Amino acid sequence: MVDRAALTCEFMGTLLLVFCAVGATVLAGEYIGSLGTAMAFGLVLLALVCSFGAVSGCHVNPAVTLGMYCAGRLEARTAVRYWTAQFAGGIAGAALLFVVARQVPGLKVRGGFGSNGYGVRSAVGINIVGAFLAEVALTFLVVFVVLAVSRGRATLSGSAGLPVGMAFAVAQLVGGPLTGASVNPARSLGPALFAGGAALAQVWLFIAAPLVGGALAAGAHRVTHPTPAPPASLAEPEPEPDAVAARTR
Repeated sequence: MVDRAALTCEFMGTLLLVFCAVGATVLAGEYIGSLGTAMAFGLVLLALVCSFGAVSGCHVNPAVTLGMYCAGRLEARTAVRYWTAQFAGGIAGAALLFVVARQVPGLKVRGGFGSNGYGVRSAVGINIVGAFLAEVALTFLVVFVVLAVSRGRATLSGSAGLPVGMAFAVAQLVGGPLTGASVNPARSLGPALFAGGAALAQVWLFIAAPLVGGALAAGAHRVTHPTPAPPASLAEPEPEPDAVAARTR
C-alpha cells in the first residue's frame, strides 16, 4: 500500500516543479534567458529532492517512476498511483500558473505557455524524428543519474539532489532550443492543456519519448550497476560430508 504522504509529496512536488520552473519560462523568460531558465529547473528540483526525497523518493516525473519500476524498485500498483499523483500535480501547477499569468497585462498565454514543440514550434525548427531522439536521450540522462544516486527501493537523500538537479539543468540547456526540453510527461501535459492548439496536438511526443528514455535508462543501469551477489558468509553453509552420508542411510 502506498503511503498517503508519499502521494501527497509527488502531487505537491510536481505542482511546484511546473509552477516554478515552467513559470520561469512564462513569467521571466525574457529577463533571465535560457541559462536562467535552466538554472530554475535544476534548482527547484534540487530543493524538492531535499524536501521530499526521504518520503516519496521525489520522482515528480512519470519517466523517473517508470525507470524505478523497470529497475525493480517499485511495484506496478505503486507506479500507477505515482503517475496519477504526478499528472494531477502537473495539471494543478499549470492551472495555478495560468491564473497568475492572466494577471500580467499583455502576457500571451494561448499557444505557448511554456509548452514543448517541434517543427515550427521549435526555436531551431527540429523535426519530429530529431525531437523524439533528443527527448529520449535527455530523459535517459536524467533517469540514469536518478537511478545511480538513489538508494534502496526508490529513495533519494538530500545529497542526491545536487547531481539530479545538475542533470536536469543540463537537459534544459541542451534541449531548450530544440523542443523546450520536456524530459517529464507531467511537466508537458499540464502546460499543453492550457496552451491548446498545436501544443496539445504535439504533446503525445513529449509523453511517449521521455517514457522510452526512462525505460532505456533502467536497462542500461542494470548493466552498469549490476546487483551484487550476497557475500559468501551469508550464503547457506554446505552440509558436512558426514551429515550428508547420514541422510542417505
